[in-house]
Amino acid sequence: MLSRDDMTFPAAEYQMRLDALRRRIAERCMDAVVITDPENIMYLTDYQTSGYSFFQALIVPLEQEPIMITRAMEESNVIARTWVEHTRPYPDTGDAIQMLVETLREFHLADKRIGYERNSYFFPAYQQDFIHTTLVDGKLLDCFGIVEEGRICKSAAEIEIMRRAAHATEAGMKAGLAAAVEGVSENEIAAEISAAMFRAGGEAPAVMPYVTAGPRTMIGHATWEGRIVQPGEHVFLEVGGCYRRYHTAMMRTAVNGELTDSMYKAQELMKDALETLHHDVQPGMTVSDVDNLVRNIISHNDVGARLITRSGYSIGIAFPPSWDEGYICSLKQGNADVLKPGMTFHIIPWMWGVDGTKTCGISDTIYVTETGIESFFTLEKEFVVHPSQSAITPIQSAPQAITKAKAKAKNGKPS
Repeated sequence: MLSRDDMTFPAAEYQMRLDALRRRIAERCMDAVVITDPENIMYLTDYQTSGYSFFQALIVPLEQEPIMITRAMEESNVIARTWVEHTRPYPDTGDAIQMLVETLREFHLADKRIGYERNSYFFPAYQQDFIHTTLVDGKLLDCFGIVEEGRICKSAAEIEIMRRAAHATEAGMKAGLAAAVEGVSENEIAAEISAAMFRAGGEAPAVMPYVTAGPRTMIGHATWEGRIVQPGEHVFLEVGGCYRRYHTAMMRTAVNGELTDSMYKAQELMKDALETLHHDVQPGMTVSDVDNLVRNIISHNDVGARLITRSGYSIGIAFPPSWDEGYICSLKQGNADVLKPGMTFHIIPWMWGVDGTKTCGISDTIYVTETGIESFFTLEKEFVVHPSQSAITPIQSAPQAITKAKAKAKNGKPS
């Protein structure tokens, strides 16, 4: 392992992760693993690139130094970012999987018990077939999840990095809430969110903000499409801030004009769900227990809304196309995983279909402590209510609202 002091975490943190992985490799009676998931590679080495759609792999032998397989252009990321000493780049005219096979042979691993992430998005079936038909002297075993076992509980150093992501998340949300007034386009709101996140030190998130207004809030995973916020409409925002590929996320809602009884009831139910979690949740509970706490509160409403998804998911390292670690752990019914200190979740007690036409949300990113849970955020949870500007034309109100948004975001007041 190369010694350097310019990585996201101290070298001792990466050595700890590598040692823990090797213990799990030994427990599964394997000689090496081939890691292809970009989040797992970064967790182990600090390697990152937006070019992860090209094949890349980290070979971690039980007793030798790890070896990185990358496209030739991406080798610079190994050299500039990581502690990895051995790289085997392949040219654009070459065969990535053939390079992997040759490297396993070079390091005398081709006849060993090799684990690989069978369910990785980035190791497709046709490439796996090539390995199976080529390494006939070895034994290939599915080790999907072997790195995630270490990722699920964040270290104190990771929690601090996520605080940096949370700072960017809050900055973006404050700017977005201030800008979410009638007469402004969804694009302008998204621009304010993004600019504020990046000025606050945030980096490119795995997913850009979700910004929808009025009836468009009922469309799952929709985001800005140039629509102008109309008088009396609400705006649903979900923002994921990023720092060193670690993410935190939050939902908030802005209302233009009157806060109706239905929307007020929705607000209070979501606040109650989050407050209940902060009061009741502790290590040792199952994630199904946590889901039930949220679901029981949100489901008992008289405004026509539903919680149609899981109530939360693990969050941390992420590359596009998603900022969540929900495939590692999601808060949903029937999941018997047990909460442990260091776990981090985006809790989403959002309400789909208030009065049949509105979706609104208030969410939180939390981490599990020895005694309960703590939030990464300090932002108020109430809906931001903007007075009606119906007397002002959209053309006039948009630049005025953006100017006000910048001023309010700068002094930390979203409404």
